[in-house]
Amino acid sequence: MLSKMTGISTFRLSQLSINPKSHLRVKELYLISLAIEVNPSELLEYVSEGIKLPKEKTN
Repeated sequence: MLSKMTGISTFRLSQLSINPKSHLRVKELYLISLAIEVNPSELLEYVSEGIKLPKEKTN
């Protein structure tokens, strides 16, 4: 159903859900957020959880 709504193949959706090395494209994030009726920024926050800027090295 999500595949039909977004135009994203079921294979790609499977890869995004099970393969941590799959990179979610902005267009995919936007289409998925529209299909599940969630604000794209909320979905971006969710999938980006734990990502932080690297700490600056001090000499």
